[in-house]
Amino acid sequence: MVNIRSLDPSASPLDYYGYELRRLREAAELSQSQLGDILFCTGSLVGQIETAKKVPTREFSERLDAALMTGGLFTRLVGLVLKSQLPSWFRPYADMEARATYLCSFQAQLVYGLFQTEGYARAVLGARFESDLDGLVAARIERQRIMDRENPPLLWVVMSEAVLRQEVGGRKVMREQLAHLLVMQEREWVKIQILPFEVGAHGGQMGSFTLLRFDDDPDLVYTEDFVQGHMTVDSAAFKDGSLRYDHLRAAALSVEDSTALITRVMEEHYGDQPEPGGSALA
Repeated sequence: MVNIRSLDPSASPLDYYGYELRRLREAAELSQSQLGDILFCTGSLVGQIETAKKVPTREFSERLDAALMTGGLFTRLVGLVLKSQLPSWFRPYADMEARATYLCSFQAQLVYGLFQTEGYARAVLGARFESDLDGLVAARIERQRIMDRENPPLLWVVMSEAVLRQEVGGRKVMREQLAHLLVMQEREWVKIQILPFEVGAHGGQMGSFTLLRFDDDPDLVYTEDFVQGHMTVDSAAFKDGSLRYDHLRAAALSVEDSTALITRVMEEHYGDQPEPGGSALA
């Protein structure tokens, strides 16, 4: 039986998306299965999105616009839907991140969010959140669209060597993630440096942080604890963060040597080795 759950389109962007999908599908006199065939997906998936039980992807939305000739309605809506999947405390930062012209970040334990692959993001988020993992992963990948805009921000990221060696999601996921870092490194407005273990004590041992600069807004510092994130435009805090970051960048390997280390770790630790109880990775 087709799920005919009634949605309140004002309840959330996801509910509005589902409401409009059902309305326009029915106006086109298509069943969920028929529309699914056109979109190369199942009718069940169409039904789950119509009832706000599943978060649509950008690819699904683009196909939907083409199928129903909606003039890009769902492609525009999906950005709001995916943003709504972010934790409420994180959304203000995501707004500022999207407006920044220069992002500097030190990452002590994890690959910088804008550089994470889908597999890596799923492993990281899955360790913290038990529900709606698909929506959270899709929202994280959506944030990365700022790197593909006409005028992307300058990204300069220093990551601890621990980020490369801490296996997250298995060897296959890590190999794909490190390979992605090498691809990102090729962009002229992206710089990645690795802070090697041999540096010893350093200014980032208190945790990860990100500095954001803007054309028309005050600079700010963003940090996270185990509960939520914190932003401040306090000039003293930004000055301290900038000094710490400059010291970290100076102590880190050069961009070229960092690329070499990423490549070496990728091949030596996540290369063609058998998974425990499994076969070799391609």
